[in-house]
Amino acid sequence: MAIVQAFQRCSSVLPISCFGVKTSLQRLLAFTLACALLSGCSGGVDVGVGIGVGQSSAGESSSFAVVSSSSMPVFSSSSASNSSAATVALKPLFGPDTVLEAPVKFDRGDALVTRFADRGRDRHAKENQFQAYDHFLTFYWEHRTAAIEIIDEVAKGGDTIRMNVLTQWRLDDTEAENRWFYRGLNTVAEYYDNGTMVRVDDFNYYKERTWNNRENRPLHIGDKIEFEMSQFLTDNLPRGRANYYGTTYLYIVGEGLVPWDIDGDTFVQGGGFHQKDSVKIPEQAWLGGETTLPYMHSGEPDNHFMQMATNLGFDNGQKFVLGRHVHHSSFVDGSHDENAENGIFDDVVGLAGGNAVNDRCTGCHKRNGRALPEAIGVPLDKWVFKVGDANGEPDPRIGAVLQPSLMGAPSGEGQVSIAAWHDVNGLRAPQYAFSEVEPAQFSARIAPQLVGMGLLEAIAESDILAWEDINDSDNDGISGKARIVADPVTGESRLGRFGWKAGASSITHQVAGALNTDMGVKTSVLPNLDCGSGQAPCPQSDNPLSDEHLQDLVKYIALLGVRPQRDVLNADVVAGKQWFMDAGCEKCHRASYTTSQYHPFAELQGQNIQPYTDMLVHDMGEGLADNLAEGNATGAEWRTTPLWGLGLSACVAGGVANPTGHQGDEVCTPAHSYLHDGRARSIEEAILWHGGEGEASKNHYQQLTPAQQQQMLRFLESL
Repeated sequence: MAIVQAFQRCSSVLPISCFGVKTSLQRLLAFTLACALLSGCSGGVDVGVGIGVGQSSAGESSSFAVVSSSSMPVFSSSSASNSSAATVALKPLFGPDTVLEAPVKFDRGDALVTRFADRGRDRHAKENQFQAYDHFLTFYWEHRTAAIEIIDEVAKGGDTIRMNVLTQWRLDDTEAENRWFYRGLNTVAEYYDNGTMVRVDDFNYYKERTWNNRENRPLHIGDKIEFEMSQFLTDNLPRGRANYYGTTYLYIVGEGLVPWDIDGDTFVQGGGFHQKDSVKIPEQAWLGGETTLPYMHSGEPDNHFMQMATNLGFDNGQKFVLGRHVHHSSFVDGSHDENAENGIFDDVVGLAGGNAVNDRCTGCHKRNGRALPEAIGVPLDKWVFKVGDANGEPDPRIGAVLQPSLMGAPSGEGQVSIAAWHDVNGLRAPQYAFSEVEPAQFSARIAPQLVGMGLLEAIAESDILAWEDINDSDNDGISGKARIVADPVTGESRLGRFGWKAGASSITHQVAGALNTDMGVKTSVLPNLDCGSGQAPCPQSDNPLSDEHLQDLVKYIALLGVRPQRDVLNADVVAGKQWFMDAGCEKCHRASYTTSQYHPFAELQGQNIQPYTDMLVHDMGEGLADNLAEGNATGAEWRTTPLWGLGLSACVAGGVANPTGHQGDEVCTPAHSYLHDGRARSIEEAILWHGGEGEASKNHYQQLTPAQQQQMLRFLESL
């Protein structure tokens, strides 16, 4: 923490460029050393004109370790047995001794400083006629991100705002554009203050202003600066095209970056209108705190869950896209699943040496959304089937997970498909067919969506355990239970957070587990692949995924942005939220938290979030139960699913279709899939499957009038 404080104190005195270092750790250490040499920093020294020197490296390799500290507090939670009074000491993931990354926003005394990252884009954010803004470009991980620093002296009584930009490749001197103050009179990508930035060196640029060109006056606190920086690169790139636009941001002077919406047309004095003028989204709609994304206005409903967090840090833009490259690459042949031009990722070729479910992360998590049930008889290659013998131990013939594939060929463990749908009072439940011997016990799990995981990891253990009530001591019918899991590196007991039964304690644990059992890839976290005790030979890969690539992948997943709640002020949505609360849904789907200050990623610290989950497991009744327990969770107990992104998931899962074949004519083809096995075909069907601890809330919903039910569904669809 002292290092971060030193960074904040000394950034107003020492130019980052003077150290000639690029990584966050090097930069922080350099600042700390410099502060010591200066014997205390104060204002008045020129900040300089650059941010860094030379190109950013792809990342520094280091061995992976789970951060823990002997000085962290230890929490107690009930043990595996509901009736037991025994307790288990839980070690927090993060605490006062956790090493923190550089802050993304801080007060340096004479200025508000905001430091974030951008990426290249095809078109502009408000152009729905092209539908080419939110997707990722060919070779997006090579030389196509930028780090940006806004130094807002107006916020502290000064008169200047300066924007420093550090690129991965030199910009064209005549086209290093950075456009400020939205105009929108003729197009929706028109600005009042255009022109190129001042070039410091091949990778450092800046723009500085004291004047609000839109209002024709000096800058004031509260002014809106919508801006877009273009990455028109020099044409000597190793591969791929050179010219790109950038992300559209809204900066409020004195406040920082905010997620934005459009507010129709705004009249311009003297005649004309600002088309689709940007406005700050009400903060009650910021489901992901400052990670919250703008509303989507580019006509790409399938891309909601693949975006950088709005506040993605200065040093993390390149890490994010490098992690995305891993996420989309095959661990069998290294191919990229979006565009064949992206070529082969040599670093991951052949890492899938063990039995597997799929060959890449996106094989199950398509567009980072929920997977869908397949048609009857089609192999379920986006599902995980956890299996056990009669005692619940790993099946000796299969292991802990049924893995149908080995390097793209059949593994011998067999396939699983849906044999039929069984009707249960108008609801449907799947019946499965195993091509080999059916395990004595099994649990079917469909791939969930990925957004918001970093924020869930950043919730303090104490805030989650506060809702645990195993014995229902308050007699409200809710007896949530914390999962207790072993840290895969240290062996310490930690709070389970991720997976359908909260079986993983961290994103690293979850990702390493998926690589291991779902893709047959070793890591330093889980170096032994899944096999049954009687399974011989047990296929093993020769090489693990490197720690560097694992860390990039974890960072990518942790820092995905969350879309805001839509129609937050709509009367039906407001009424629907009240019915949701009245039904008792919020007893499990807890609306809000403030994340810990100790998560290592600055983007996730101290965020006011609305995930609608308590992160505990609950008995959901026999209708949703399977026969395989997992740790201290029974077959009937499931983690409360976060609800953010719920109303967007159908378009992400179903994708888009283009009925005309013309650009701009793509439309959503929604595909609904809810609950742990995708059985629910609508949000309402998911509600009606609630039993056990959810029975009373379901009954309350059924007693609402049809109009009230529609309002409640409208609220859920707004999330």
